[in-house]
Amino acid sequence: MGKGTKVRKARGAFFTPPEITRFICDWAVRTATDTVLEPSCGEAAFLLAAGRRLTDLGSTSPGRLHGIEIHEPSANEGLKTLHAAGLNASITVADFFDRRPTPSFDAVIGNPPYIRYQHFGGTARNKSAEAALGAGVRLTGLASSLAAFVIHACQFLKPGGRLGLVLPAELLSVNYAAKVRQFLLGRFSRIRVAMFDTRVFPGVLEDVVLLLAEDCGPPDSFEVFHVRDLSGLAEAEGQAWAGFTLGAIDKWTTALLPQASFNVYQSLCQGPGFAPLRRWGETYLGAVTGANGYFALTQTEVCAYRLPRLDLVKISPPGARHLTGLGFDTAQWQAHSEAGKRCWLFYPHIETPSAAASAHIALGEHNKVPAAYKCRTRKPWWRVPLVAEPDLLLTYMNHDRPRLVSNTAGVHILNSLYGVRLHPEHRCLGRSLLPLAAFNSVTLLGAEVVGRAYGGGLLKLEPREADTLPVPDPATLAALAPELEALLPQALAALDQGDTARVTELVDEVVLSRALGVGPAELRVLHRAKAFLFQRRVQRGRPAAAAEFCHQEPNALISPPSPSPRRPPPGQDA
Repeated sequence: MGKGTKVRKARGAFFTPPEITRFICDWAVRTATDTVLEPSCGEAAFLLAAGRRLTDLGSTSPGRLHGIEIHEPSANEGLKTLHAAGLNASITVADFFDRRPTPSFDAVIGNPPYIRYQHFGGTARNKSAEAALGAGVRLTGLASSLAAFVIHACQFLKPGGRLGLVLPAELLSVNYAAKVRQFLLGRFSRIRVAMFDTRVFPGVLEDVVLLLAEDCGPPDSFEVFHVRDLSGLAEAEGQAWAGFTLGAIDKWTTALLPQASFNVYQSLCQGPGFAPLRRWGETYLGAVTGANGYFALTQTEVCAYRLPRLDLVKISPPGARHLTGLGFDTAQWQAHSEAGKRCWLFYPHIETPSAAASAHIALGEHNKVPAAYKCRTRKPWWRVPLVAEPDLLLTYMNHDRPRLVSNTAGVHILNSLYGVRLHPEHRCLGRSLLPLAAFNSVTLLGAEVVGRAYGGGLLKLEPREADTLPVPDPATLAALAPELEALLPQALAALDQGDTARVTELVDEVVLSRALGVGPAELRVLHRAKAFLFQRRVQRGRPAAAAEFCHQEPNALISPPSPSPRRPPPGQDA
């Protein structure tokens, strides 16, 4: 990566392909008298396209193109480009959030700077938060730069004006953007979202969508159009856009689904046979040690340090690869321990640590373990705050699917796993059969919808997203218990061979076909939707393969990752 690229990335600035600038400007600029603003205009790619659009519409009066740009060299370069094209424009060198909004533009267009919350702080964050608050929106501390930018940009539009922006696809899904989605649905009467199969910004891993919003709201729905690549934008205006009706605070990721799949999926999720995982119990992150290499120990290390059992707690080894079945039992834990996995947590008695524990504490102090962030913020530093022993283990970063696993070994967990603490009345049934029942196609498709895709095609669930995962409800599972128990030997044999598709086939027959009356055609719709979203997630580096799936199942989206706050587990303060 060159120095210039690194600088642009730090500012959240990336050059926009001309196909996008032309598409947005042709939509947003409609008359020869329109006034146009490009906030954070960089080198004025959108102003250039807007100027050409105005010229095509017969505009002869100057003063219709305006830009704001914090980076003076980029602003100067933009003005040179515009003047060379014979366009009269003004670009103000300023921070967009310092500009007091006046509703004076027919169109606000552009590609806002995208800076994740980890790198978006200090004065810049404070200004953006104040700007959003000025519009009546209080953003969370996890908001990236785009959240406040979208809200602030809307304040510059005339009544009935048009907003055309390039945005990260996380707008559709992440929790912090709920306020933005709610604001947009209250502000505009028509909202359209266009998305791509392939990444359209060279060298940038982020998926993007094109947001087109106009007039005064609220709308009955938002519309979605799916294109293979940049060349497909030319087809958008001549094609039907799929409409999705959602509540103001809902994620928009259901638009990931083709319309037919959406209808089947929504009907089953809202029907009597399914419920969100939170109906069964609480989901929470495992314990955070701050230094796994010190606190998580192998059996060999336990023996070498001569640590007694009273200074130790059994844990599931860090990571999730070992959780491949329906349960994690004592024999499996013992096998991993004998294989050298970190199956013990150093957890001495807080009042009177043993002599061996005191020696291990002294070793940690010698190695500066107390300086680690999580260690230095707790007292004593060597006492890891355990979370409740879970009934079920839940993997939250997966290539294929989230895995619910019964914790029959009675181990504690670290933060590479989520725990599910079942409600007492559901504990027996949930521990024995929910991991198997979760192999049904609605739950597997639901994981793709409620989760988010990370780089490399990994699927991640945040705790609040896991709570919404659709699973068979307790009443349904109780009614199906005998049939599911009869399936267990076949399911376990298939899992031993790595044949998860066979397990899904067996569970679908019991849960979906026989119990809920889902027909073969509907099952095919669910299977194709799951396959489509899975392929789209993992084959982002293979555009041809993804495009083939997208051609078969149009009108779908994919959501990118973004952090959300860690929820404290039962019995632990936030």
